[in-house]
Amino acid sequence: MIDTTAKLDIRKCSLPDLEAVMENLGEKKFRARQVWEWLWKKGVRSFEEMSNLSKPLREQLQAQFLIQAIVEDKVQRSHDGTIKTRFRLHDGHLVESVLIPVPDENRFTVCVSCQVGCSLTCSFCATGQMKRVRNLDPAEIYDQVVLVNQQSLETFEHPLTNIVFMGMGEPLLAYSSVLESIDRITAPDGLNMSPRRITVSTAGIAKMIRKMADDGVKFNLALSLHAADDTKRNEIMPINEQNDLASLVDAIDYFYQKTKNRISYEYIAFRDFNDSLRDAANLTRLCRRYPVRVNIIEYNPVDGVLFEKADETRIDQFAAYLRKEGIMVTVRRSRGKDIDAACGQLANKQ
Repeated sequence: MIDTTAKLDIRKCSLPDLEAVMENLGEKKFRARQVWEWLWKKGVRSFEEMSNLSKPLREQLQAQFLIQAIVEDKVQRSHDGTIKTRFRLHDGHLVESVLIPVPDENRFTVCVSCQVGCSLTCSFCATGQMKRVRNLDPAEIYDQVVLVNQQSLETFEHPLTNIVFMGMGEPLLAYSSVLESIDRITAPDGLNMSPRRITVSTAGIAKMIRKMADDGVKFNLALSLHAADDTKRNEIMPINEQNDLASLVDAIDYFYQKTKNRISYEYIAFRDFNDSLRDAANLTRLCRRYPVRVNIIEYNPVDGVLFEKADETRIDQFAAYLRKEGIMVTVRRSRGKDIDAACGQLANKQ
């Protein structure tokens, strides 16, 4: 049970914890459910907003608890409609989220962060140049979704349709926070979004992919692949040295057999590095054991990184090779790169 003598974020309480709090305050048990829905269904940011609670009860809760909501620090808007928001956390650290609107396809996606910084040091990624400070709390991830959803409604008159964990940090190294945030986002007494609209992207940690399968998660899985042989992947993604492609394919196969959830490969195309037809042939071999969609992504420039984006003709030839082999392929053109909001660019730049 939560110790209510210490002032802490009330969103760290479970529903049974809140029921015990209400009992200690001499309140009816159903008050806990009311508070719970204010926190997780309506996403309120203060006790004063809990209008169906008496003023004395609100004051008692405020005396014992905090709501450590994230706050908007800076907003940048791209010419293509993409919106990047930098959020300040209760301890002063900063993270970024990106709203990616595609009105023609009725798709409004938020890319959320799960860590302050990142520990994986992928050579092409701006976040990888930052040190990892800490994992986000589940409520801090939830807040990004709530606030960007409000942004989407205000700007485009449309709610979010999709959530991708592709922002700052490695989701499988913030596993408990990511799963708990998804529970709150998808719960009927939370935001009630479908887990099929959520994708968690990983740089590739085989044992954690297997754990997700054993935990029976309902969301989709994306592997940030970016190279289809171990030599090249070791060069740009040090994590591959402990999680080589054979172990990752085995783990993803296990995940697919257990969950039948959608699998995708994210593949940034670098000029003269991984954009040849031989690379496409290597990638084809990694797509044979389970249904997979390949998302080919334009490389976005990062300060201090020598990679360049592949030529569009090479990208089209690469995609055509995969399609001829019966593989589902999407070529994702960069969005938001004029505000450093595109894939691999999140780094809290001033």
